Amino acid sequence: MEKMMRAMVLDRCAPLSENPTPLRPAELPVPIPRGDEILIEVKACGVCRTDLDEIEGRTAPAFFPIVLGHQAVGVVRGRGDQARRFAEGARVGAGWIHSSCGECEYCLNDRENLCSRFEATGRDAPGGYAEYMVIRENFAAPLPESLSDAAAAPLLCAGAVGYRALRLSGLTDGGALGFSGFGASGHLVLQAARVLYPRSGLYVFARSPEQRRFALSLGADWAGGFDDAPPRPLDAIIDTTPVWKPLVRLAPRLKPGGRFVINAIRKETVDNEILATIEYEKHLWLEKEIKSVANVTRRDIEEFLELAGRAALAPAVAVYPLAEANRALNELKSGDQRGAKVLVM
Repeated sequence: MEKMMRAMVLDRCAPLSENPTPLRPAELPVPIPRGDEILIEVKACGVCRTDLDEIEGRTAPAFFPIVLGHQAVGVVRGRGDQARRFAEGARVGAGWIHSSCGECEYCLNDRENLCSRFEATGRDAPGGYAEYMVIRENFAAPLPESLSDAAAAPLLCAGAVGYRALRLSGLTDGGALGFSGFGASGHLVLQAARVLYPRSGLYVFARSPEQRRFALSLGADWAGGFDDAPPRPLDAIIDTTPVWKPLVRLAPRLKPGGRFVINAIRKETVDNEILATIEYEKHLWLEKEIKSVANVTRRDIEEFLELAGRAALAPAVAVYPLAEANRALNELKSGDQRGAKVLVM
């Protein structure tokens, strides 16, 4: 008899405002690992803003119905006949990168996130909003034993892609780093920056007073609103918001040669018109840069997990049962979350 599992399934794309319960509970067959794949019994899966981009169609899934989720933590329960990397019972994580071609100029030069055949977990292949999932063994990552399942889950995307954004910011120790928005990714990157660049100033722009207090409690040197002036000009700003207003408000806060790093797979269109107010001299002149972060590499995930274990980074998580995935998504959409949201099986 075929073994079945619980899952939350997306059948179509639509704005959350029109369809606040986009995921439906389903009983699906447990996938069978083949070749170099491993079967993961999922214990926890982070809820990411990119899941909203999928649900609302900004980066639509490759097929329907689909199981979302790309911050999955679990235990190896089966292996294909070519899988050798992990023993059964090993604790692993699966992030946004599900596979890449391994042959193109990007894959061969540590930039597999730019591969034209990049496939994403939970978008191009079933993800972790389920009791089981499969992934090729070389795209899974071992997890530090010091981290609980719920704490490890947001490190696989919010943490890892935030770590990539930090690398791309060009920050050097003693510089000034701004955070535009302060949710799941921001609160992890701030802690990482404090470890990697201990003499740097860390300045947070957040719309919610609760988020600002949270930032200060984690070691931010200053926290204010998007129209407030930080104590000094900034070498770089990492933006994790879904809209364009922060770019227009904060680019003038950059020093000459500063870099505004957009850590988002898509931006919403609700405030596109504000882009027409950009003034070259005010926002871009003096060699300021706007740089995007695209996807994530296995190196990003593995290095950030190692840093998190070594430095005892402490993700703040709100835990939900799998069946309450729609509630978690709606609360994420509201934008006032503290830390990360995680589904547990």
